[in-house]
Amino acid sequence: MIREKLASLVFALAASAGALPVYAESGWNQLNMTRGVTHISREIYALHMRIFWICVAIGVVVFGAMIWSIITHRKSRGAVPDVTLVHNTKVEFIWTIVPVVILVVMAVPAAKTLIEIEDTTRTELTVKVTGFQWGWEYDYLDDGVMYYSRLDHLSDAARELASGIDPTTVPHYLLNVDHPFVVPVDTKVRLLVTGADVIHSWWMPAFGVKKDAIPGFVNEAWFKIDKDKPGLYRGQCAELCGRDHGFMPIVVDARSKEDFAAWLKEKAAEQKQAAAATAPAANTPAAAPTTVAAAASGAGSS
Repeated sequence: MIREKLASLVFALAASAGALPVYAESGWNQLNMTRGVTHISREIYALHMRIFWICVAIGVVVFGAMIWSIITHRKSRGAVPDVTLVHNTKVEFIWTIVPVVILVVMAVPAAKTLIEIEDTTRTELTVKVTGFQWGWEYDYLDDGVMYYSRLDHLSDAARELASGIDPTTVPHYLLNVDHPFVVPVDTKVRLLVTGADVIHSWWMPAFGVKKDAIPGFVNEAWFKIDKDKPGLYRGQCAELCGRDHGFMPIVVDARSKEDFAAWLKEKAAEQKQAAAATAPAANTPAAAPTTVAAAASGAGSS
């Protein structure tokens, strides 16, 4: 009876496994991690799959032994429990050594990948990333360029209650920004991540980067996008940072080195010109307090 039930269960599982490809387009292929477009993201993916299959093998061995023992040594077959067995030195030695070996096999590649994730040496571009409620500030420290990136206006309007806007008509709803983070491909980019108010988290799945932005602290991260992978990549804040946490996307615009250099030069000139235009206006109000003070002094003396 039990064998018949197990056989029917196996057939049901096999049938459901055969039906999985039918649902691939509805999201089954998104259950796993993404390989990404950087070397480190692929290393993380490879480590994930290696550990996953080790866990699968452990599960098959452990549950297989349990199921075999339950079926073979059941009472209906006349099995009698051995009440004289207290311990077995060989068995205890094996179930101590085997887990240690498995942990070492898992720890070596994990430590190697973690060391590589934290290696921010030999970077070619450094950008300070500051999270605030609710957006991001990007400061190219060596190039005099700084700007803010927030949720784009179409998504911001559609998310309002009673807006009358169908979110499905908005391109990349809640995943688009007004000013994307522009970086070059084939360049090791170093991020200095911090927060301006509460804890945020800069998360870009395609790069294998997720770094907390904590006020008063500066965390480091890096990525190097493949030379043949320019384009737009989307992420989000991965920390519950407040009421509008869900409206704090990240968009990275990866360009060729030539296009990035031209954009950076144009942006630096634009911001320099804007700063020069606002400088006289900033100096004008400074004379007002002196004039007022003089007038008050003259009134007092009279």
